[in-house]
Amino acid sequence: MASSLTCTGVIWALLSLLCAAASCVGFFMPYWLLGTQMDKPVSFGTFRRCSYPVRDEERQATVMLEQCGRYASFHGIPSLEWRICTVVTGVGCGLLLLVALTALMGCCISDLISRTIGRVAGGIQFVGGLLIGSGCALYPLGWDSEEVQQTCNNSSDQFILGSCQIGWAYYCTGAGAAAAMLLCTWLSCFAGKKQKQYPY
Repeated sequence: MASSLTCTGVIWALLSLLCAAASCVGFFMPYWLLGTQMDKPVSFGTFRRCSYPVRDEERQATVMLEQCGRYASFHGIPSLEWRICTVVTGVGCGLLLLVALTALMGCCISDLISRTIGRVAGGIQFVGGLLIGSGCALYPLGWDSEEVQQTCNNSSDQFILGSCQIGWAYYCTGAGAAAAMLLCTWLSCFAGKKQKQYPY
């Protein structure tokens, strides 16, 4: 099977897939922010939440429903900053995934990735990582929303966690983006084979 990638390019393709997977899994999982409400564990992502209060009409009381789900609508996301974070991080993850899948195809298809295309792909990865990093930086701006404050003992504010803590998914998303920006972008410069010059 012919490949359009150098040995460095194969490492780039595999690392690109790993970075994209880490960022996408972290983005999708609702474990960016962890806290408690009504003695039940609560966690938030950018567009998902686990455990939320609902009104129990039989008992005439508010109870915590312990399950994960997306917000009912885009405008249901607790803060404007989290909405922006969702869009920006989602676009960044899409770019990383696009480049990773293209790089993997380059392992199997000859003449798919040249030096120039490899460098362009690296530039796209840099932009994708930058978007995800921007989303991670925006996320703490939403900690002053009412939902988060209820979960963090009413002591959270922008960039102040209160009694909550940052979850593994936030770190996973950020680490995937950082590796894509730094390692993958650099490796992409050496990924493609030089194109053969055909006399016409």
